[in-house]
Amino acid sequence: MAIKKVKPILCSYLPNNIISNEIISQMVDTSDEWIKSRTGIEERRICKDDYSLVDLGSNAALEAIKKGNIDPAEIDLIILATSTPDDLFGSAAKIQYRIKAFNAAAFDITAACSGFIIGIITASQFINTGIYKTVLVIGADVMSKFVDWQDRSTCILFGDGAGAAILKSTIKQHILGFQIKTNGELNSELTLSSKDLLQQNIAIQVFNRQYNFIQMNGKEIYKFAISKVPEAILNCLNTYQIQIEDIDWLLLHQANIRILKAIGEQLSIPQNKILNNLYKYGNTSAASIPIALDEAILENKIQDNDLIIMAGFGAGLTWGTVIIKWKDKLN
Repeated sequence: MAIKKVKPILCSYLPNNIISNEIISQMVDTSDEWIKSRTGIEERRICKDDYSLVDLGSNAALEAIKKGNIDPAEIDLIILATSTPDDLFGSAAKIQYRIKAFNAAAFDITAACSGFIIGIITASQFINTGIYKTVLVIGADVMSKFVDWQDRSTCILFGDGAGAAILKSTIKQHILGFQIKTNGELNSELTLSSKDLLQQNIAIQVFNRQYNFIQMNGKEIYKFAISKVPEAILNCLNTYQIQIEDIDWLLLHQANIRILKAIGEQLSIPQNKILNNLYKYGNTSAASIPIALDEAILENKIQDNDLIIMAGFGAGLTWGTVIIKWKDKLN
């Protein structure tokens, strides 16, 4: 079977509802300056009650379909990277129906802030083996629905959003390399866990489940990110014999400005080569990388043949790296 090549088309979608640091400071003991100095975030977007994960993901997907001038019937597979589906059984199928991609198989993957990177890697393997020609990867999360808005350590960080990439087989290869890592021993440092509640007044002992809010050990996540992510990036570059000096852009999961700066310093990558829109949207989990990449493309920062290294990291704990050679045209 012939090996296919992979080229992505990017689009993103964000809610209109803007929550500034000033608004948050009215809810918890904090301030605009405190949040900015520790996170780099100035505002974030959150969905209103009647707006869902499926709405976000579908709109991002439809924008990518329009941008790529693609018939939804051409899509062979949809991969939805999310930790906040509307339905615990998954939301990819509902998006498939919403965008009329009736020929596509669809499934969810859950890897939190690494989800989009792992989704891109998974999609590229389906294309490389020749099984599928066109795969839609969506990174979307509605973190606002799982945040305790009275917990200063988490409510300042998260926002909602979605990004979509359509990967098509092409003559030239655009995804040059990748790597995925996991350390389950540190799972408890960042969780969105459930608790069991005993159901009363029935003949047998049955426990129902209810989800807690997001819980995070910020210091441990910081230590994890600045130690493991640079190491993974260098290992990935070495595996594919690419020099750090050849990288045009570093695109990290948009978690915290201190993490972005520390990783850049460890890799000797100047700050002007690190893509950052954290200040506008906060941490949008699986959506953060595609949103930032889409904006950088729209702002003409990324040029034809630029080398981009993308790295996601977060709950699990998981981290993943992808090296892309950007092309403006499908060839």
